[in-house]
Amino acid sequence: MANTQQLTDLTTQVRRDIIRMVHKVNSGHPGGSLGCAEFFVTLYNDIMDRKEGFDMDGIGEDLFFLSNGHISPVFYSVLARAGYFPVEELNTFRLINSRLQGHPTTHEDLPGVRIASGSLGQGMSVALGAAQAKKLNNCNHLIYSLHGDGELQEGQNWEAIMYASGNKVDNIIATIDLNGQQIDGSTDDVLPMGSIRGKFEAFGWTVIDIEEGNNISAIQKGMAEAKAATGKGKPVCVLLKTIMGNGIDFMMHTHAWHGKAPNDEQLATGLAQNAETLGDY
Repeated sequence: MANTQQLTDLTTQVRRDIIRMVHKVNSGHPGGSLGCAEFFVTLYNDIMDRKEGFDMDGIGEDLFFLSNGHISPVFYSVLARAGYFPVEELNTFRLINSRLQGHPTTHEDLPGVRIASGSLGQGMSVALGAAQAKKLNNCNHLIYSLHGDGELQEGQNWEAIMYASGNKVDNIIATIDLNGQQIDGSTDDVLPMGSIRGKFEAFGWTVIDIEEGNNISAIQKGMAEAKAATGKGKPVCVLLKTIMGNGIDFMMHTHAWHGKAPNDEQLATGLAQNAETLGDY
């Protein structure tokens, strides 16, 4: 288990990884990746119960499913830094024949990736299936998943959300990245969703708020509360309030960097704002 300073240092390195990966191929999604860096680092290095190695059955460990697969840069960086595959492989991001495609895939057998994601709205259904499989296998470990707030505009989510409570799937913690931004603008401008908390509660979920979603201590506290709420007959939702582009000042608080790569000068500025901690690949 890492201490807060170790998690902070790793988060800084992950931010460097993200912008270097996207810059190299002039393609990718840095905004949401940066906003979720603290969450991913804390999840994989302090919250989830993970076993050595990787297998697709996932018995005897907690599992994670990424639904908003376009934020693959942060996913790949954290997986590599957690030892799932060599850090140097980050250098192949989005290249032809690479295992690190723009959206995570399974056909390349990349350790740590359990589903192909990128078609938004589907991850909730898959995560719920895995949660029920855990119960059938008498495995007491948990399922964690991550979803975008704009992604909730996809209708399949709400069928799955209704299914989860109706079937008392209480071994899942579904986190919603509430950054208020999506590809075409703010979520309120594209399609206002009202109270997401109210909607999940109306569908029978227990809802936990993490108001400072880019604060590692707040994430640790909120996720501990979420874990304590499992096993009580209701699925658990965490509302994680993050800042898109967090950690790089000119990328923060705007949808403009949802899917835009930094140029050479912008890369240098972003790296200067995040001093190297563990070594670049």
